[in-house]
Amino acid sequence: MKSKLTLLFSLFVICLMTMGQRSNIELTFTAVNNTTHVQMDSIKIMNRTQGGETILIWPDTVLSVLWVGVTEPKDISGFKLYQNYPNPVGDQTTINLIIPEQGRVNMMVTDVLGRTVYSRDIVLSAGTHALLFTPGKQSACFLSAYWRGEKQAIKILHYGTDHQTCQVEYAGLISSVPEQKSTPKTEDFIINPSDELLYIGYAGGLESGMLDAPEESSTYTFQFATNIPCLGTPTVEYEGQVYNTIQIFSQCWLKENLNVGTMIPGIWDMSDNGIIEKHCYDDEPDSCFKYGGLYQWREVMLYDTIGGVQGICPPGWHLPTDQEWMVLEGAVDSLYDIGDSIWEILGFRGFNAGANLKTTSGWHLNGNGTDLFDFSGLPGGLRGYWGIFSGITFGGTWWTSSVVYPYPYYRELGWSGSYVLRSGPSRLGEVAMSVRCLRDY
Repeated sequence: MKSKLTLLFSLFVICLMTMGQRSNIELTFTAVNNTTHVQMDSIKIMNRTQGGETILIWPDTVLSVLWVGVTEPKDISGFKLYQNYPNPVGDQTTINLIIPEQGRVNMMVTDVLGRTVYSRDIVLSAGTHALLFTPGKQSACFLSAYWRGEKQAIKILHYGTDHQTCQVEYAGLISSVPEQKSTPKTEDFIINPSDELLYIGYAGGLESGMLDAPEESSTYTFQFATNIPCLGTPTVEYEGQVYNTIQIFSQCWLKENLNVGTMIPGIWDMSDNGIIEKHCYDDEPDSCFKYGGLYQWREVMLYDTIGGVQGICPPGWHLPTDQEWMVLEGAVDSLYDIGDSIWEILGFRGFNAGANLKTTSGWHLNGNGTDLFDFSGLPGGLRGYWGIFSGITFGGTWWTSSVVYPYPYYRELGWSGSYVLRSGPSRLGEVAMSVRCLRDY
């Protein structure tokens, strides 16, 4: 009995020593626009696996994380500028602002080019305050609040009557903050090995996002350039075809749908036979040259089931995950940001992400695409149940590599909608959709 107790005690001591020897990992962030260094305003880190988030405010660009799973405590002020609702706004809207201690707050409005169109200083007491915002002539602007070196910013869209100038008026105190001798200022943000983190960088009214599951100290570089070929990879030659690339902030996408493999009749299902197979709409080879091939999900994944695999994409590229599509949607939508909870729901989502991803021509009745970020989403239709083709010029569908058991997620753009559909089909084995590849980080 004594020997057993001694053994248990020894194991306990070894566990304590092992935990004590675990070191921190550091996540360091920087940013560029094309190749020019960018000074970020802030970085938000969101844990997509188990929830929680934290924010770094410039000049703090390093997050120190305990490898045992807990971030080092960080001070937070409680200073918060809330998004107005609804957004877009007509003539006037109310915005709430929390300030934990009395002080001077600078309110600044900038247009989409970063030009200051309004600025005002106001001294506020501790508490939650209501502000009345009147938009000017800009269809979109950014309202920033500065307090003791910290910044909070929101994006505001405007429709309706154009005013000569925008302005921010004080509407009153909603609730006060009781005085306290001391208030704990720590964030409950947990990171465990294999957790997927979403990093969002903010600079000058723009945002850029990327995903990773860090296992060691790493440096991440946000890209704030867009509408340009991917840096260092303007084109990709793969299986006898040349694809253009497009940089959309920190993501690098193929600009065209994938067209690789051997065409088989639409009435045939694809099989795990070592040969990449594809369908061409209405069994016409010209459809594959114009819209890319249509693939069943298992074929796309090369009969793997792990999200983010290369699949049938070129080396160094992969089939994007559901979360990576969410980053794209948030990056191109003018109302809902990267990381907004709206992207998590199934069904039609977003404000104008769909319109901004679609080509300006080729859709039924010319559609409503703006192709604002040069993604060039095409209405290639799909091969549906029983081998029936449908939807060409009316819609485009793209696979993700993520599964909502037992079916994978996909995305759809419709000819007249400005939204993006997020869904997962039934009868997985029969549906064939388009593929867009994303470059590995």
